Amino acid sequence: QVYLRESGGGLVQPGGSLRLSCAASGINFKIHTMNWFRQSPGNERELVASITSDGSTNLADSVKGRFAVGRNNARNLLTLQMNNLKPDDTAVYYCNTRARGSDFWGRGTQVTVSA
Repeated sequence: QVYLRESGGGLVQPGGSLRLSCAASGINFKIHTMNWFRQSPGNERELVASITSDGSTNLADSVKGRFAVGRNNARNLLTLQMNNLKPDDTAVYYCNTRARGSDFWGRGTQVTVSA
């Protein structure tokens, strides 16, 4: 079975930083594009960042210059470094990948940006 487990969320003041991690198992991690999504109350889930198997990255315009996505294939680990956080970044952050024709999701980790 495929398992994705996020960690690293929490409460941070505006301008602060957090580093999210997603531990993956049950897939050949190194060959899959990995994604970070987020969802805030009343809004649809949105794609925040992606990283392909060769390390190419893509970030949503709203987080460019502040967030960085990375991966450690030896540890089956996906990361999201979030700097200069804003209240609008408050959301549940989810790790996602598509494997064997299906989408897989973690349970999410809450990020709250508030003074």
